[in-house]
Amino acid sequence: MLWRNARRPIAVAAIVFFWLLASGWLAKPLVDLAQPRTYRTPYDPATTPASAFGPRTAIIMLGGGTNIGPDGTLVPKHDVYARIALTAALQARCLAAGGVCKVIVSGGNPQHHAASEADTYAPWLVRAGIAKRDLVLENRSLTTWENARNAAPIVHAQRADTLFVVTSAYHMPRAMLDFHRFRMDPVPAVSGVRRVRTGLWPRLANLRDAETALHELIGIAQFYVYRMLGWF
Repeated sequence: MLWRNARRPIAVAAIVFFWLLASGWLAKPLVDLAQPRTYRTPYDPATTPASAFGPRTAIIMLGGGTNIGPDGTLVPKHDVYARIALTAALQARCLAAGGVCKVIVSGGNPQHHAASEADTYAPWLVRAGIAKRDLVLENRSLTTWENARNAAPIVHAQRADTLFVVTSAYHMPRAMLDFHRFRMDPVPAVSGVRRVRTGLWPRLANLRDAETALHELIGIAQFYVYRMLGWF
């Protein structure tokens, strides 16, 4: 009897909740929380002075998933194209400064597609102007934590004295936590920022943005819980 009486208010509350998400009024604060003000400006390599690059620089580009294209081939997900463009521009700026500049592409195959993220992105990075000899593929990581853990020995083996991490704004806070945990202090290079559009009508993009933000916020909470338990 209690459940039958609660059906209508529960249904109304669910409709209002999803409308707030889809129209952006709830999605926007979630996305803003996931990408703090510090990371809401895309990184501009053109403003990076030559002195910002050391004699040996490593640029780590983090994976962001793959999609199956219309022809059945794997292609980067939407956000990854901006990461590829920024990585290539940053490496070009680094080479112009006269140092050794290696690009580490970190991303395994969490979606269980035909190839890993790193292997899928590699041809796109080459087309963007990065020489194959400067690419290092780390194709086993399934999480951001593993990105940092698996990249650390590569960075140390290269004796890199300057480190950049390239990823999207919503992903950067969690990435920085994990890289700091492995005693790396990279320069955060934000490739793109999510912008939520608010209004009266629901938008599928707002639901996707809210899902992404929740994933990142839960991941950050997980980091602190695991560290408290001694697992990280």
